[in-house]
Amino acid sequence: MLQQLDENMNHVSVGNINPQSRLGNWRTCDSTKILDGVIHVSKELNKAAICTFNASLVSRDLDQDPSQCCVRRNTSSPSLNPKQGNDTTSEGSHSEDEVSDLNMEELSNVDIEGKSPPVSPASPAWPTIGDVHRALRPLQAEADRVGKQVEEFAETLDRLSNDKRETPRSDCSHALRLVDGYRNIAKSTVAYLEEIHAPERQKRSSVRLGNKSRSSSRNSTHSTTTDDLEKWQQEEQTWHLLALMLQVQYPSSDTQGASSGERLVRPSQDIEINQYSSESAVWSHFLAHDDQAWERHTVVDWLKTCAEESGQDIENLIQDLEVNADRGSGLWAHSWLYTKEAIKGQKRLRSWPQALAPDSPGIDTSLRNSNQSQGLITQLDPDAVSRQDRSLELQDENFERATWLACWEMVRRGESWNFIRAWCQERVENWRAITIRGDPRHHAVKPGKAPRDPGAAAGWQSRALWRRVCAVAAQTDGMDNYEAAVYGLASGYLPSVKKVCRSWNDYLFAHYNCYLLRSFDDYIARNFPGRCPRGLQDKSGPFNVNLTGGSRVKSGNQLVILMRTLKSVGEEAKGSFKLLQGSLIGKTFDEFVKSNGGILSHALRSLSRSRKPSKFLRYLEKAKAEGKIPALIKSDDYHIIRIVTHIALIYRELGLSTSKNGHNSGVEDFIDAYINFLSMAGKQQLLPLYASSLSPERAISCMAREIRLILEHGERRTMMRLMKEYGIDLPRVLNMQLQMTMKNSEDNEEKDPGFPTLSILDSKKQGELRTIRDGFMGAAITDDQHDLINGFEWYLLLDGHWEQTLAIGAVLYTYFLKLAGSKGLAAAKEMSKRVSFSSLSLGKTKAILGQEIDVSGIYDEDEDGMQGRRSSHAHAHAHHPIGLGRSGSRTMSYSQSEKERYLFKQSNTFLNLEQLILVLTALEGWQEEVDKKPSHSDLGGPVGKSWRDGLRRACETVEANIQPLLHGWLLYSHDDSEARDLEQIREACLPEVLLAYTAVLNYSAQYLSRSYLLKSLELGAKVAAPDSDLAGCFVSTKRMPELVDALAVTSMNMVLAEEYGIGSKKMSPKMGLWSGKEAPSTEG
Repeated sequence: MLQQLDENMNHVSVGNINPQSRLGNWRTCDSTKILDGVIHVSKELNKAAICTFNASLVSRDLDQDPSQCCVRRNTSSPSLNPKQGNDTTSEGSHSEDEVSDLNMEELSNVDIEGKSPPVSPASPAWPTIGDVHRALRPLQAEADRVGKQVEEFAETLDRLSNDKRETPRSDCSHALRLVDGYRNIAKSTVAYLEEIHAPERQKRSSVRLGNKSRSSSRNSTHSTTTDDLEKWQQEEQTWHLLALMLQVQYPSSDTQGASSGERLVRPSQDIEINQYSSESAVWSHFLAHDDQAWERHTVVDWLKTCAEESGQDIENLIQDLEVNADRGSGLWAHSWLYTKEAIKGQKRLRSWPQALAPDSPGIDTSLRNSNQSQGLITQLDPDAVSRQDRSLELQDENFERATWLACWEMVRRGESWNFIRAWCQERVENWRAITIRGDPRHHAVKPGKAPRDPGAAAGWQSRALWRRVCAVAAQTDGMDNYEAAVYGLASGYLPSVKKVCRSWNDYLFAHYNCYLLRSFDDYIARNFPGRCPRGLQDKSGPFNVNLTGGSRVKSGNQLVILMRTLKSVGEEAKGSFKLLQGSLIGKTFDEFVKSNGGILSHALRSLSRSRKPSKFLRYLEKAKAEGKIPALIKSDDYHIIRIVTHIALIYRELGLSTSKNGHNSGVEDFIDAYINFLSMAGKQQLLPLYASSLSPERAISCMAREIRLILEHGERRTMMRLMKEYGIDLPRVLNMQLQMTMKNSEDNEEKDPGFPTLSILDSKKQGELRTIRDGFMGAAITDDQHDLINGFEWYLLLDGHWEQTLAIGAVLYTYFLKLAGSKGLAAAKEMSKRVSFSSLSLGKTKAILGQEIDVSGIYDEDEDGMQGRRSSHAHAHAHHPIGLGRSGSRTMSYSQSEKERYLFKQSNTFLNLEQLILVLTALEGWQEEVDKKPSHSDLGGPVGKSWRDGLRRACETVEANIQPLLHGWLLYSHDDSEARDLEQIREACLPEVLLAYTAVLNYSAQYLSRSYLLKSLELGAKVAAPDSDLAGCFVSTKRMPELVDALAVTSMNMVLAEEYGIGSKKMSPKMGLWSGKEAPSTEG
């Protein structure tokens, strides 16, 4: 059957498609439709059961009644308008042990070799509408939160797709405009969320100080959280990093930058330097000629920017230490206040005119801290603690730590030396600024700024000795960790900086800063040995410091992998954003997409039908926990999926795809997952834009899976237009949709290998007459059956494609009839109502014949045509279609009536099957009227008359609809295979239907007219006629005795009716033979 569906597509072509307008056509839609759609979805949110893809999604639901968080069946949104969407504010914006096709051995190969699991794009998982409803609650919340942003992303992407780029592939300026657009979207979202959550965020304690870990707090009047703010900040930082890395790897000729983003300016290689050039000039020359150093410098600057943008305010950061310093406001003006007072007290007691010395008599016992645990310093020199190996008062120690913490934060955030000096000067701590002065980066080039005049730097002497002294100082025992870290940053001494690293960014910053300064010192020693003191080159001297602490220099990717194993930052390093940022820094984005894409795709498919993960997913989590496979992004993290999808599309724009024909299976898995999110979140009109980025076959299967959510005709027309404009083969999408639904339907387990016999008549007998079972067609329609009907409804809107449409409709009717226990009859009945042959004919004949015609009317016009249909298996494809738009003059030589008759011949199977369903519906309706029969005492009154009128109308409906089945029904076929199927349907249906018809006539004759008995006997005559095609069905199914018994009952009722005067007394002249009396004479 599926093969037959596929064969029906062979002759279909989309034709020439002009995708010029694309999203521009739907951008003009009224934005109020968006609000109406959101409101409508909100009102219908209590119509389905709650289910999520996994437990992590549940925690992100909005603060609202769970009964209002479910989703209606129709989740398609009205037309979207990204431009107008900017002005629309959205409140709250947005089987167990299943066996995987990918075995564990294959997974191991995937992990080792970096390949994706084999996922067949032609056979994606096929969750039903019910599955979608249960999963949509958290997705809707996510979509509501980022609804406007996803539309802005789509609009920005569409502008890129429409641009005709003429720049070379090695220039990234074209892609940078897109990155800037995405970064601006994230920036504006961060600004909005900061207005809401800034007070909450400031209340969080600093992780670096070891306070309580940060937790998400939800604003009482908003659906967003501080976690949302952090996510969008990380996204903005990710887009910034991408822009920088693109410019490092593919320098842009656009040095002025776009209006919306900054451009990275690398120092010119034309800078001339000599022995007496300033340190900043040498630094610029170093960056201009060392590509690796330039990349590390760029990453270090990015990390500084991230710390500045997302870090806490310094005053808040040191607040706890301020309290412990116990000196109130203005504490910075008093330096070591408590230690100073203790020293003054000792001098007053001793009447000592000079400064106290650590070896003064009795000083060890008299000058001690407040808890008498340690001796205090005797002098207030900055190095007194390390020089005298004595301590400060506890309050002053807190003060000292707060000061160095502030200095660490300023250096870590890339504040200029002038800013740090001003900060220290304000607090009468100028010496601290002097100790960290001399970093060549303070006078060198900054991103987006031209290089400074070399003469602006202070002197030509190298600061290599100063950096080495800082490195030695950082190794001092007993020194505060933050003080040592400040010296470590200034010198590049890695071990002291690592002690205070509390985040992934800190750890990466420490290593890259170390590697950068180490390379610079090597560069000076190699090119300008005269600028460095000779003592620095003495490997046995006091300044021989291994800046890396004995570890070897690692590449960016090696660092990223290492951080996943560290206890301090391992969890953060396995987070989605750090995995992505690490792939950009380590230049492994292609591998990142491949390793995550296939598993992500499988996870989405595995979780789509079950609340419990499959064996594959359980193994995956265990393998991740044991470190057997690399960390992976979460399948429900649609925020990161959106970012990765757009980054992958940007790389494709730059021509960086390494896959055949530019289609990377991992990239397509991400795009597919993002399309799945957009669809379930009600953003259907964005789907064609992203699907057009897939390979043709993947785009067809993806769109076929998603469009089933669209139920309104207007929205379907818009979607069909968009698919045509984006070059997606619409007929194949519609065909694939039905194939997938049937292939993955749970009804397949109940499908009969043949065609089960219809069960219309009750097994028990009422007197001598079997009755029709109440509701024999059933009323339950499964989600899969609904999807099939919805999928076929699309063909009402598809111009032309007459033969394909009717062939698919016939396949669907056949599919429903094959379900055991008549479980498909209710669906077939619904399909006959929603997609009737008349509506198809009127909708399609205008494009074919130039006018709307109901071809079914030809059935009663030409008896010769019937003979043609009764011929043995005439094959429709043996002749060219007549007048169906084929080129050539031959099509113009046929008359209108011949074209109509040919269309009717092509529709014969579909129409005959629909006629069967109409007969069954009429029989069920007739039985419903019988069940309304009033009591015997009411039969003679108005109630009885009304009932008989209803019964008569129901009986007439049965008679009218059964006529097509009595002559030539399902005798026309396209090929021998179809002929065998149609013959099985005839044998399964005709005998039962005709026996039910005799029951209807016999029963109706009792209350309406004896003429119905004659019609029953005439049916027997038709079956027995020499040219009848009905007798064979009774004989082959061995049901001829049942028909004979039914006719015998009819004959007996005829005699009884005459004897007792049952029914109408007016009889046709033909009744004489059946009445048991001599027929009236016709002679004069």
